[in-house]
Amino acid sequence: MYYKFNSFTQKLTGSAPAAAFSPQGLRPGVPAESPAMVFATPTKVVSEAGSAVEYLGANRVPELQRIFQAPDGIPIHLKRGLPDRLLYRTTMALTVGGALYCLVALYFAAQPNNNK
Repeated sequence: MYYKFNSFTQKLTGSAPAAAFSPQGLRPGVPAESPAMVFATPTKVVSEAGSAVEYLGANRVPELQRIFQAPDGIPIHLKRGLPDRLLYRTTMALTVGGALYCLVALYFAAQPNNNK
């Protein structure tokens, strides 16, 4: 005997062999036409691109390697100058401020309620 999952009763029920080998979520066959293009420009297949690879911008890896690998004693998270320092100090200020706010809130929550 063949069984099939019944989505209404959420149980296995007896079925014909053809229905048992064709699950409800899968449909046999392939659509006759291809779906619409998702991207505005057609993409290239690897074999069509040839040996030349096109990049969207200049290769900045050597420049960044030179900056980050310089032995100047500056921590890696501050190597790019002023923007890194501002981001680091803002993050640290918000962290310390949040921790203080949490401690003050815990202090007030620990105080007994004065009902007169």
